[in-house]
Order: sequence, then structure tokens, then C-alpha cells
Amino acid sequence: MAAAIKAPSFKISYLGPKYWGVWIGVLLLYIITWLPLPVIQFIGARIGKLIALIVPKRAKVARRNIELWDPSLTDHEIDALVKENIKRTGMALFETAMGWWWPSWRVRRAIEIEGYEHVEAALERGKGVFGMALHNMNLEFACRGIGYFHPSIAFYRKHNNPLMDYLQYHGRNRSNKYMIHKRNAKALLEALDEKELCLYLPDQDYGRKQSIFVPFGGVKETATTTATLMFIRRSNSVPMMITSQYTKRGYKIKIYPPLEHLGDMDDISALTELNTHVDSAVKEQPESYLWMHKRFKTRPTPESPSLYD
Repeated sequence: MAAAIKAPSFKISYLGPKYWGVWIGVLLLYIITWLPLPVIQFIGARIGKLIALIVPKRAKVARRNIELWDPSLTDHEIDALVKENIKRTGMALFETAMGWWWPSWRVRRAIEIEGYEHVEAALERGKGVFGMALHNMNLEFACRGIGYFHPSIAFYRKHNNPLMDYLQYHGRNRSNKYMIHKRNAKALLEALDEKELCLYLPDQDYGRKQSIFVPFGGVKETATTTATLMFIRRSNSVPMMITSQYTKRGYKIKIYPPLEHLGDMDDISALTELNTHVDSAVKEQPESYLWMHKRFKTRPTPESPSLYD
């Protein structure tokens, strides 16, 4: 607990003109989050279209990622998937606000969990839970929701705007235990050894230095972080994947069966298998995945041609 990030305090300067633009945006978001969920989803879809118009490069990145990830898709299928992903991107803005500000009763009503028995079994064995979370667009809301089943611990990246950092920290910490600086791997290992549920994102491009290149979808050489295996091997924990998905009435946290054997495999075999599980989970709701991020940006060598040119 000593390694927990200190909660930022409110400062009277946050009421000054410098932050009025932030307050206006926050107030608007807060008001919208009190609307019925179908209405919020309707607004979110329109915001997504607006984002695609304002930042068309992001939509192009999403399309290219999907083309690379599943080469078997037709142009029509890709167009439809990109369209839905844009809607989910707009909704993610409101899901973040919902995760920060919805009252507990409303979060509980909108969220369900599947596979929680895997967490319970690990804890009963006296082990921590290394939750490898899929980077879906609705992850922010799911992180709030998981705390009502079992409070979790996760890495935290400080926001550049002090007021936003204050709001972000206190919003994310409403139903969970505490947060750790994103570079404090030792603290996360200690938390796992203390039998905590910890969340980690293994499915993003963290650069060439700390990655090896194994297949993900249709890309045979995808930068995949080796830190995932370090946490598995050096902690007394049970690794398992966690995703956040949409349902007819709201959201579902899905926890998959443990992958304890990954720690006993060599790096290439282990991360290849992990990416296979990530791929399968993405295919359950591909429109929800973070496709606007350049997942395949880092290539095996600096001389390797970009996949986005």
C-alpha cells in the first residue's frame, strides 16, 4: 500500500479562468450521463461520427488495423466494422464519465460478470490474480464495475492537466483499492504477492525495446511486450484474461479460465499463445476493440517498412 499513488487534492486555483473550459466540458458530460443509457448511446454514436470527421486519420488507422488483423474480411465487412467501431469510440467518452460519476446503484444495475469463479478459486488457493485486460473501448466503465465484485489495483498514468488528473484519479478509484505509477513494476509484483486482483494491459504496442515479435491475427510479426511474462513468472499469482463487453441491458465483465502454463513456456511460445487468446477474445466483439491505436506500428527493425504507409 505504501507504493500507492497519493490522491491529488483539490486546489482553489481550479476555479480560476484557466480551467473554465474544462469545467464546462465536465458539466456537459455530467448532465448527459444522467440520461437513460439508450439516449447516451445515441448521442455517443453521433459523437463518434463527429470524431471521424474531425480526425479522419484515426478512422483510417482503424480500417488499416482491421485489414491487417483479419485479411479474410471483405471490403463490405470492413466498412461495417469500422462504422461500428467509430460509434463505440464516441460512446467511450461517455462511458468514461459514467465510470467516474455514475452512482453505485446505477453501475451495479448496468453491469454483470461472467467467470468470477476463476478469481474466487485463485484467491482461495492463496494467490493473487493477474488480470490481463483487453483494451476495449468500454474498459474504463468496466474497471469501475469490477470493483463491486472485487476491488482491484492497476497502473496509473497521470493526466497532463492538473484538474483532469484530480477528476480522473478520484473517478477511477471510486470502487477499487488503489493505483500504482505505471513504471512501478515492483509495486505491482508486491500487490500480486499480497493476493490482490491486479489489472494489466498486455495487448498494446509498447515499443521494440521491451517486446518480441510474434503473430497477432494476420500480422506475423507484432510487437508484444515481454513484461506480461515477467509478472506471471515473478509473482505468486494466477494469470487470466479479462474483457469488457456490451450486452442488451448494459455491460459484462468476462473472466476467462486461468493460463498458468504460460509461465512455464519459452517467451515466443507463451506470447504466441497469449496473442491467440487475445485474438479470439477480440473476435467476440471486434467493433469494441481499440482499433484507432496503431497496434502494428513498431516493426522488427528500424529499417522495416511501416504497415501504415
